[in-house]
Amino acid sequence: MVKMQHKFPQGFLWGGAIAASQADGGFREDQKGMSIADFHPYRNIKNRDDRKEDSTIRNDENFLVIEPGLYYPKQHGVDFYHRFEEDLGLMEEMGFKAFRTSFDWSRIYPKGDEEEPNEAGLRYYDRLITSIRSHGMEPFMTISHYEMPVHLVKKYGGWLNRSLVDFFAAYCNTLFERYHGQIKYWIVFNQINLTTFNSLGILGNRAKNFMEAEYQGVHHQFLACARAKELAGKYKGQIRVGTMLSDKLAYPATCRPEDMLFNMRKNQMQYFFPDVQLRGSYPAYAFRFFEENHINIHIDPEDERLLRENPMDFLSTSYYYTKINDSLKNTYAPMDKSTNPYLEKTEWGWEIDPIGLRVNLNHYSDRYPGVPIYITENGYGAVDRLEKDGAVHDPYRIDYLRQHVIQMKEAIADGVPLKGYMMWTPMDIVSCSSAEMKKRYGLIYVDQDDEGNGSGQRYRKDSFYWYQKVIESNGEEL
Repeated sequence: MVKMQHKFPQGFLWGGAIAASQADGGFREDQKGMSIADFHPYRNIKNRDDRKEDSTIRNDENFLVIEPGLYYPKQHGVDFYHRFEEDLGLMEEMGFKAFRTSFDWSRIYPKGDEEEPNEAGLRYYDRLITSIRSHGMEPFMTISHYEMPVHLVKKYGGWLNRSLVDFFAAYCNTLFERYHGQIKYWIVFNQINLTTFNSLGILGNRAKNFMEAEYQGVHHQFLACARAKELAGKYKGQIRVGTMLSDKLAYPATCRPEDMLFNMRKNQMQYFFPDVQLRGSYPAYAFRFFEENHINIHIDPEDERLLRENPMDFLSTSYYYTKINDSLKNTYAPMDKSTNPYLEKTEWGWEIDPIGLRVNLNHYSDRYPGVPIYITENGYGAVDRLEKDGAVHDPYRIDYLRQHVIQMKEAIADGVPLKGYMMWTPMDIVSCSSAEMKKRYGLIYVDQDDEGNGSGQRYRKDSFYWYQKVIESNGEEL
């Protein structure tokens, strides 16, 4: 008889995650091109409710300009580009087993459509990956994390253009050929379901039906993932290619049948992304959604074969909060949800729901039996205070992470094949959604403000020492 798993398994990948566009800096160094993230300015908006989560690019070409007098934090990050040895040393001190970051597409192919990669950009990643491994960590690399070369947006219209599948496949081929013996785990697209961020690079003024354009762009990203998996095949299992979701499964507002049905249908269009990528075909519910919303997706027979023969190897998710779907208040727009009155919130209005993590992990495990699952983002954004003695006391972050780790352990006891946890983030970085520094997630405090002022010095927070003990005890000492 198989017994219940009461502990985190041996070899569990404890670690943390960042993104190149939010941490690296090194803007324009070594022939780096402009990415869509480089155009995201910091704006001092007092009312947090007014901050829109369109983190990288608005739906118009007017956004793709640099305005004089504005500060663009993602061009500078927290100087990880020059300080990665120091930062990785601190992660090793915490005991990290894995570290997730991203390749910057615009650093390797500055325009995105070149025939040959930028060797200077690749040499940076040679050094970085070697360092990650020398510090005892498994590199967990994202191929595209909102760092699309802006040239691909301006000339081709982003992922609405099928040409990007070939450009991206060439990019993947370059990475796989160079790093297949050093990197085992690859996430193709960060949070592939967050089309509201317009990480697709689609310009609204070029699309007659913007929702249709979004799903056509998503289809092209599905093809790009399948092409990546196909390319990985020649390395005989050395490369594991996975998909990543922003976990947006929601609860029904009530047990009214109308709310249950409404919630089921909205959740289906979140499952849509892993359903296609793990099951290898478009589900019937998606075709109904497309018909009801006047969406016509162009899918070739060859596309169907490519998706069917190249399912992803693992599922990874980011998890921060949950919402509810109310059939009387909300629409079918993915982000149009209501607040759960039973949950407390962070300073940025994100509901805190550790039990929801266990619930959703079980949903994924039941839906995709046998597929390994990794949590590749989970964390608590807050305003932290650096004391005169260099201490940062963040009990709120420790409590948030502790409660989520407890529920991860419960999910493992439920039978969920959870293989790793990369919290967001090891050190403070620029916020994806609002391009500010004050929204800090790190276990390491970075002395830098919203406009880039500060020494850049790193300080260990109380949560640094807490997580160190968690990893050392393999999740037993919380």
